[in-house]
Amino acid sequence: MTPTTKDALREFSDNLKAVPRRVMETAFRTGPPTTDRTRSTFVFGNVFLHLHAVRTHRWSLKWTTTMGLGIMSVSAFLIALVTGVMLMFYYKPYPEAAYESIKDIHFVVPTGRLIRNLHRWSANLMVVAVILHMARAFYTAAYRKPREYNWLMGIGLLVVTLGLSFTGYLLPWDQLAYWAITIGANIAQSPREITDALGITDYFDPGGFQRLLLLGSDMVGAEALIRFYLLHVMILPLALAALMGVHFWRIRKDGGMVRPADADDQLFRQPREEALPIFTEAPAKTYHLAAIVRGRTSNVGRGPENTVPSMPHLFYAELGVLMVTLLVCLALSLVSDAPLKELANPSVPENPAKAPWYFLGLQEMVAFSAFMGGIGIPSIVLIGLALIPYLDRETEGTGRWFGGPGGWPLVRLSIVLGLAAPILIESFVIRFGWLREWFPSVPQLVITMLNPGTLLTAVYAFFSMWCIRRYGSTRAGALALFTCFLCGFLVLTIVGTYFRGPNWVFYWSPSEWPKH
Repeated sequence: MTPTTKDALREFSDNLKAVPRRVMETAFRTGPPTTDRTRSTFVFGNVFLHLHAVRTHRWSLKWTTTMGLGIMSVSAFLIALVTGVMLMFYYKPYPEAAYESIKDIHFVVPTGRLIRNLHRWSANLMVVAVILHMARAFYTAAYRKPREYNWLMGIGLLVVTLGLSFTGYLLPWDQLAYWAITIGANIAQSPREITDALGITDYFDPGGFQRLLLLGSDMVGAEALIRFYLLHVMILPLALAALMGVHFWRIRKDGGMVRPADADDQLFRQPREEALPIFTEAPAKTYHLAAIVRGRTSNVGRGPENTVPSMPHLFYAELGVLMVTLLVCLALSLVSDAPLKELANPSVPENPAKAPWYFLGLQEMVAFSAFMGGIGIPSIVLIGLALIPYLDRETEGTGRWFGGPGGWPLVRLSIVLGLAAPILIESFVIRFGWLREWFPSVPQLVITMLNPGTLLTAVYAFFSMWCIRRYGSTRAGALALFTCFLCGFLVLTIVGTYFRGPNWVFYWSPSEWPKH
């Protein structure tokens, strides 16, 4: 063997031994993030972390600023995504096998029950976290300039999140799922309330088109199952990922988390926590003219005072929220199984047939008018939410909880009215009935336009207009209306969940339900 050959073999051996180290060096080219500069480079050069700014304001890391609700929503989505992929290995999306495959996952596949429970609870937790995250953004006025467009992205995320949970509800193909989707299909068809009353359904039938688009057929069957499966595992997750990417990117480009104008002064008055690296109170700043552009970004005029590197401070906080979210999902999965009733049977209606809990408030209103309860009022609410940042152009209270004219006292009054109004209206309707019981021949258009749901919406709207005049502020009216709708959603959800029994009759408890 020639010396050249020996040298080549030795070099090959050394290179082989150095592979693990070289892999780490090529993957993390900046080395361990131990200095201010390498921490910034680590965030800026990472495909996942680069959506963060390299530095984070200390106000954004306070628990009371966000309560981690945005990261909790993402964490729940990631848990649902991973467990959903695992379930796909065993699930068969056609009626003859869907129910049996769910039973196999639940009773036969090792850890299948735990994975299914995790998937269910993470999906429910995601819905709760997204709603609370939107409420947090609203109450801190985080929708104001320059964040208007990101508020719209948040509304889109809420709609897609609800769509993901609803489409997954049909997949077990049991009685609970089948009749819940039947309710959804009837709501999609509800515009026929209007077209039938006007006598134009034969020529213009948007309700029938929506039902056909949703189910792919006139009935809930194989076509509906495959459509819901495709929406649930491909189309809606892709839409959610796209919206999340835009949402995160706009948070960074809009100047990070919203904070009060005097956030730096408030932090200066508070005891300073140790943070690495220690940043001086009066850093020496240099500026370089790179280009002349039209307008100014959200960071113009802001220095690095009271900021810390996103790595490790923000990154560790996000990991902490992820761990807490996983812990909550695991705890719930160990004490409560995902429901699974009998095989879907179109000839045996589920009574009461109930939608998922987050749609029970709508189902309560649908009981009086399918169109207004399922399409009309939700559309009004979504349009109203989308218009908020474009109608409220004020600046007072931005970044503060319940900031703006009225503040917490106004929110407190709105909570009282928001809870009292649906309770009183529901109590009256349960005790005395409504127009159809009083006047059996009343036209359907009157029932559609004048029902408990529209009455409740009108009460909230008039209260909001009163607040605008009382405080001379659009923000005050928005605070009142948003709080009222949240309270109404809560009351109607509780009524639909716990107090509606067979034939959607009111009962104080399931023990009073008729015995078969």
